[in-house]
Amino acid sequence: MGSHDEGGVARRRFDVADAAPLLLDARGVVTSWTRDAERLLGYAGDEAVGKDLAGLLTVGDAGRVPDVLERCRRDGGWAGLLSARRKDQEPVPVMARITSADEPGGPARWLALLNEIGDAPGWSMSRPVLEQMVGGAPVGIAVVDTDLRFVWSNAALTRFGGGPPDRRLGLRLADVQPGFDARAVEERMRHVLDTGEPVLGYEHVGRLRAAPHLETAHMLSFTRLDDEHGRPMGVYYTVVDITDRHRARQRLALLDRAGRHIGRGLDIGRTAQELAEVAVPGLADAVAVDLLEAVFRGAEPGARQVAGPGGSVALRRAGRRPVGARGEQGGSAAGPADGEVVVYRGDSPPVRALVSGRPWSVERLTDEDDAWGAALPAVGGDAGPPSVLVVPVRARGTTLGVTTFLRRGSQEPFGEDDVALAEDLVSRAAVCVDNARRYTRERSAALALQRNLLPHRLPGQDAVEVAACYRPADELTGLGGDWYDVIPLSGARVALVVGEAPGHGIDAAAAMGRLRTAVRTLAALDLPPEEVLARLDDLVGSRAHENDGEDGEDGEDGDDTDADADDGGGAQTVGAGCLYVVYDPVDGRCALAAAGHPAPALVTADGRVTFVGLPQGPPLGVGGPPFEAASLVLPEGTVLALHTDGLLARDGERWALDTDRTRLRQALEVRSASLDLSCRTVIDALVPARPHDDVALLMARTRRLPADRVAVWELPADPAAVADARKAATRRLADWGLDELSFTTELVVSELVTNAIRYAVGPIRLRLIRGRALVCEVHDGGATAPHLRHPRTTDEGGRGLLLVSQVTRRWGTRFVPEGKIIWAEQSLTPPEV
Repeated sequence: MGSHDEGGVARRRFDVADAAPLLLDARGVVTSWTRDAERLLGYAGDEAVGKDLAGLLTVGDAGRVPDVLERCRRDGGWAGLLSARRKDQEPVPVMARITSADEPGGPARWLALLNEIGDAPGWSMSRPVLEQMVGGAPVGIAVVDTDLRFVWSNAALTRFGGGPPDRRLGLRLADVQPGFDARAVEERMRHVLDTGEPVLGYEHVGRLRAAPHLETAHMLSFTRLDDEHGRPMGVYYTVVDITDRHRARQRLALLDRAGRHIGRGLDIGRTAQELAEVAVPGLADAVAVDLLEAVFRGAEPGARQVAGPGGSVALRRAGRRPVGARGEQGGSAAGPADGEVVVYRGDSPPVRALVSGRPWSVERLTDEDDAWGAALPAVGGDAGPPSVLVVPVRARGTTLGVTTFLRRGSQEPFGEDDVALAEDLVSRAAVCVDNARRYTRERSAALALQRNLLPHRLPGQDAVEVAACYRPADELTGLGGDWYDVIPLSGARVALVVGEAPGHGIDAAAAMGRLRTAVRTLAALDLPPEEVLARLDDLVGSRAHENDGEDGEDGEDGDDTDADADDGGGAQTVGAGCLYVVYDPVDGRCALAAAGHPAPALVTADGRVTFVGLPQGPPLGVGGPPFEAASLVLPEGTVLALHTDGLLARDGERWALDTDRTRLRQALEVRSASLDLSCRTVIDALVPARPHDDVALLMARTRRLPADRVAVWELPADPAAVADARKAATRRLADWGLDELSFTTELVVSELVTNAIRYAVGPIRLRLIRGRALVCEVHDGGATAPHLRHPRTTDEGGRGLLLVSQVTRRWGTRFVPEGKIIWAEQSLTPPEV
């Protein structure tokens, strides 16, 4: 009876409080104001809402607000003394308690309780008013006495189990939540009672009676409540469900661990075992990784390798991680050992996942699944059948095997989030397994070539909008002899290149890399298309002759096969094809030449498809008539479709001009929302998933530079014209808003025009082009290229081009039928730091 009376007295002590509550958003701005806060500080609701917390404090404490909010975010709350300021500017010391008022998925909010400190008596708040304030709060709130028995709780706490508030009265946490780790929570409460120090942001992970199979996480904050004499009355605490946040952190941690621990080597078995070890126990209690036998040989798994006699499938156990008494020491109960062959029936879930490429799961393993479930590792425990999840191991469109995850019957069954996480883990491991398989077949050379041969990103330029697709024939190595390139040239022009080296595999890919490098080097010389191909032809032919000579010296019969095997250089590049196109966005002129390569298709803005009548030159290195170029003017919006001959080949046969051009025309006539989509549409329409030949398609939609971005002046061969040229260029830069480049541009114009007047012949023309860079060009009728000199100190001249080279990004010379053009470029964007 005495104990009951003491509990009643303790509960009555909590019927009175002096707290003035207000709500703050994440920035500390008042979003809700109460009459209690108005009585304490004197502000009306419309005056206080929207005011920053610092505006309610004295100058001395206003500067503490950022630190207080930071501690709230870090610790989940804060408690301490502050000096508030009434509306009449009178200071009032308050005890402030700030705790989180977040709703799951909602914006961050804080509940602040202000208690006046001083001799003046505070305003008494009755229990009904207190319950009105916190009863509807989204967070669970409770008060326990010094014996840690509930004396008050709000309705929100019911969501965490333990029954409604009236059933909690007089009970302890262990009484309302059997099986819950109440000891750890009560230890925090005792610490708060003994020391008076609040405990903020304490995270507790466990299981509630309401959901015994579900692991939940809660954030709790504890604050001691004292009476008017400073004696402890009990503990006030809040509870927030952070299960979703806890699980998200667990998933991120697991994925981070997977990134650090899976794929540390190029051994297939080790990678599979790393997957199993990472997944246990974070995702499952046991894991088995089974791969197709072909994977261990480095071969390409195919459909004929999957199904065995009677539809069964034989897989090899590549990794496993059982947990529990039976798991590690249970003999056959642990399932097949690493390296053993596991045979699954054709209708079993692992085979269905293997064939379909989709995961399969069951909440609890049934008796019907015992036939294939016997091959799985045991999970231990006696809580009933385990939950099972089977995820196919897929990489680059190929299924390599399956991974099976198991959880004990006492654990929560696999859900949708678990399936997504398991797929992510397995996909990471699958790429590593596939890399290891490829390494077994082609070694490190194939991996290095695969990463570097084709352009990873097409360069930005103003001349054309580009999109490209490449589909190799050899899916094992991902390497072939086809390539494409986009090369920015001087004067805002661009070179489009598509080429093809004969053959497949590493030799063809290496030859393709040499050809692509050679083309980029020749493009830097600003040569016309036919000249680029002529020099490329000479390079391939001379390389082939060098190889022939070496074979004749080292071998008795100079076998061509040995030459190809020993050096894929000249021999491998002989017979290669190349299409080289140069487009000028200033006037829309397009010049192109081909060496043993199909001519490009043109798609006009209205969708009409034609083919360029291009003189066909011989393949590179075989000799024949000289290369010829075609020239045409393209309207803006015209699409050039450059492709290798694999795009038109069918069933391994070489392309037939008329028939396959009709198919290409039909594919190009299909309208798409973007150029990238058009490119993929053409490839998908004409090329099978596993073509017999490599395919490269480069599509470019032409642009025109607006007339107001190009300025041209004809200049007389008179030294007085230099000053006029500088002034004209400066005025145009002002019109373009490029005044900051005036000084440099005047210097460049002065030096280039002076050189043209002094050394060249014929008419002189100055042109400024505003594109991604500011281009200054001076054209004259001379045929002699200028040379950069390094004058001595005593020399009176020879510094013009040296100055130009120092103040511009790049400069050069290109020859045209009427003479030559000396150009220089200045960047329009600040350099990256």
